[in-house]
Amino acid sequence: MILKKIVHISDLHFGTVENKIAENIIRDIKNLNPDLLIISGDLTQRARKTQFRKAKEFIDKLNYIKIIIPGNHDVPLYNVFARFLRPLTNYKNIITKDLSPFYHDETIAILGINTARSLTWKSGRISEEQIENLKEKLCSIDNSVFKIIVTHHPFIPPAGDLGIKLVGRSAMALQIIDKCSVDLLLAGHLHQGYSGDVRPFYPSQNSSIISVQAGTAISNRVRGEPNAFNYIKADKKEILISIREWDGDVFEEAQRTRYHKHKKEWVKDEAGLII
Repeated sequence: MILKKIVHISDLHFGTVENKIAENIIRDIKNLNPDLLIISGDLTQRARKTQFRKAKEFIDKLNYIKIIIPGNHDVPLYNVFARFLRPLTNYKNIITKDLSPFYHDETIAILGINTARSLTWKSGRISEEQIENLKEKLCSIDNSVFKIIVTHHPFIPPAGDLGIKLVGRSAMALQIIDKCSVDLLLAGHLHQGYSGDVRPFYPSQNSSIISVQAGTAISNRVRGEPNAFNYIKADKKEILISIREWDGDVFEEAQRTRYHKHKKEWVKDEAGLII
């Protein structure tokens, strides 16, 4: 089976974008020529129309199959009326009206879940309705298909920061995610790139599911890590993750991780592979 090539970018934060980095990430993504482009939220800094239009211009330059979801910064912060009565109007009018994007073919299935909420602006949550939609969409697909769920907020914390707030109802969602034989979870929000198995953080979780976080792609709002994005190759036997970091001139591979399927468990290879 040929591995699917996926570019996973997050936290664009238009309104705080470095133009040189944005131009170079477009060039790098085109050189990688992925099968799919996944954007896991925070397209803007303050959910303004001008920022969404800039984000749309950027996205339109990347002519690939796309899964895009909003993040908490795509909900207005200071406009209280818009925040509670029409929180994602600008996102839906300019980017996409689809808040539950779904794609599948004979080898891969991807479902995006909007975790941004008006009441908990920084934190995120999965609703019971979204869990039911997840079950309907992904459990009906044969388990020979590689399955991915995309959220903005994380399922697992970064190393050394176990107190970070995870996406709400994550444990409940994982019960269904497990039943649907999902392989991979993609998210952003923290502006840090890392990956790991969900089981150490969920005592009742039996199945091995890999969670992958992306750094901030093109914003100057970095948090101790350079601008970065993930280049992933995956199928039912292996997941290859390359973190591509901005070095001031170009994006280059800075970290490489490989997971392979051993029986029913994803096992991390410390050495990794060139991808």
